[in-house]
Formats: sequence, structure tokens, C-alpha cells
Amino acid sequence: MSTHQGKVSREIKDHIFLIGLDRVEKRNAFDSHMINDLSQALTEYENNDQLRCAIIFAHGDHFTAGLDLVELQPRMASGIFSDDPNIINPWGTSGRKRKKPVIVAVQGFCFTAGIELLLNADIAIAQDNTQFAQIEVQRGILPFGGATVRFVQAAGWSNAMRYLLTGDGFDATTAKSLNLITEITTEAPLTRALVLAQHIAKAAPLAVQATLAAAKDATSLNEQEAFQKLNQYLQPLLSTEDVQEGVMAMVQRREPKFQGK
Repeated sequence: MSTHQGKVSREIKDHIFLIGLDRVEKRNAFDSHMINDLSQALTEYENNDQLRCAIIFAHGDHFTAGLDLVELQPRMASGIFSDDPNIINPWGTSGRKRKKPVIVAVQGFCFTAGIELLLNADIAIAQDNTQFAQIEVQRGILPFGGATVRFVQAAGWSNAMRYLLTGDGFDATTAKSLNLITEITTEAPLTRALVLAQHIAKAAPLAVQATLAAAKDATSLNEQEAFQKLNQYLQPLLSTEDVQEGVMAMVQRREPKFQGK
């Protein structure tokens, strides 16, 4: 395999799955190989009950320079995402839906598909040196990884159009003001992401997944429908071993040890 083909690294730390974009010589630009490997890695994460939180980060100085259009353009007409219903689409625009939390940690260049990847995450950490740009209109295409929906939802119509229609770049402070990222850090973003992932991994896994599902309902359903579904998520939790552990830990004034059961 050519070293220029993209892939992702995998590392497990306790209940945390670290997924690293690894095409440093191309500033981690997404080719079809890296898209496929990232899909596979997220599917592995979703299928492994021992893993409670995933972090997507990047090797090298840059998160991603965006899409490798030279390699991807011939494939775009037929689609570059897997149509396998068992595979997770990292951008969440089609296929199997992710049920477990993901944190994205970015630095350096975070262009196009990189922004869309963090918009589909649950928490996004950016180093203060991060440069963002949604430049598809400058390449003759439109954002097709979710920005036309999620950028607008996060930033509001006119704020999103300011960048979607021009392709202009912006910095981490602006990204934070647009609600695209959760936090700005001066340290390596993976360091901060790991702290947050450890907090998530200590919580009850089934409760985390239920909270995530209920919150996602709020973005896709109206308020009344979202509220009506809350009990569907709560009732199964009440019969779990974890809810009993949570109560006992509170009574005994100790840290709970959740098993995801």
C-alpha cells in the first residue's frame, strides 16, 4: 500500500478508544482510504461494549486540510460513503446512526470535512492555533458532510452563510463564538479531550447513551415529541444494575463503578 493512502490509528486506554487521522504527509487530507478506515474504526467502537467514549484526533501539526479532491472526484458521482447499513458514517449524513459519544480534538488546519466531522461530534476541542475554512464553493462543489444543516443549526442562518457562501477562513475564537466548538485550549487538544473522555467513561454507559439519544431527539423532533419520548429512555434504566450501583455509591459516599448492565 502506498504511504500516501490515508488510514487511522487505533489505541485503547481503559474504556476510551483513540482514533488518529494518519496521513501526515498530506496534512491528513481525506482520501477514500481514510474515509473507509475511519468508518471501520467508528464501527468497531460502536460494536465494542467495553468502549465508552471515542476521541478522533490527528497525528502531525494539522487536523485535516479537508478532502483530497484529486483522489475523490472520480468517486463522487457514485458516492464516497459506504452504503452498508452496518457501517457508521463518520459524518452521520446517512447509514447507521452512532449511539455512543465522540469527542473531536483539532489543531492547525481544520478545513471542510474536518469542520463537518466536529459538527457531528458531541464535544469538540480546538487548540488556539486552529484555522478553519469551509471552502467547498471555492472548489466548485458544496459541503456534503453535514455543514449545510449543522453549521446553520449551530451558528444561525446569516452567521453560517457568511462562511459557507464565501469560503473565508476563521480562527478558533470565531469558531467558539459560532458555537462550532466546545472549548479552546492552549495545550495539545488531545490532552484536554482525554480528561473529558475519562469523565464520560466513569459515568454509567447506558445512561450516557440514553442521554445522548434524548438530546438528539431534541434536534430532530419538536419539543413536545421529544418530551414524550423521555420516559422510553428512562424506564429501561430503572431496572439496570448500574442504577442500583449509583444509589449505593451515593449512600456509601464513594465513587460508583458502573458495568454497563
